[in-house]
Amino acid sequence: MTGPGHLVTRGDRLLDAAADLLVRWGYQRVTVADVAAEAGIGKGTVYLHHRTKEALFLGVLLRIHGAVLLRMAERMERDPAAAMPARAVRELYRELLDDPVTRRIYLGDAEVLGRLAHEASETLGAIAAVRARMGREWFGLLREAGLLRTDQPVDAQLRVFAAVTTGFFFLDGVPTAPGPADPDARADLLADTLRAALELPGTPDRALAARIAHAYRTHAAELDRLT
Repeated sequence: MTGPGHLVTRGDRLLDAAADLLVRWGYQRVTVADVAAEAGIGKGTVYLHHRTKEALFLGVLLRIHGAVLLRMAERMERDPAAAMPARAVRELYRELLDDPVTRRIYLGDAEVLGRLAHEASETLGAIAAVRARMGREWFGLLREAGLLRTDQPVDAQLRVFAAVTTGFFFLDGVPTAPGPADPDARADLLADTLRAALELPGTPDRALAARIAHAYRTHAAELDRLT
């Protein structure tokens, strides 16, 4: 029987190979056999870790999403202003644009997320639940500190936040979409929109930013347990 340490290493190789092929070929063209060959293992071995192609790429998505949350937490710990929604999403948007794997998964590739939503709705539902809890905790802390508007319920604000962010991300995959071509200008436009819709003047202190960062780390660990 293979030891646990070896299984983890092999699993990471599989996810690395799947992410690399996703960037090079796109989701539609990649097969489980392609990923196995890229990782240097037999096709049957892939199914010891992931029962379908969709489950394999869901693993890629979960690993990336957890890493993104941890990097956001690190930015908040370094600079409390990064805990505000507009600033957090501006920096996230630029990060996703600069990374070829996250750009494929998050920015405008409805094919990947659509297939995963259809084939792995239960797990994606669990991801959505984690994100919803994190959002309520994050916005709740900022509202208590007088840094977010309180003329709307927190769930309404989270709806606005999700709609604006998702819309900006999706439009990056639409060649005829209006708006500036420069990525920094688009990132500024996204931040300005969220700031006007949600925020009040001010910046979190370090203690508050640390609490929000801790929430991000907690939810990243929850996502890790879903893999």
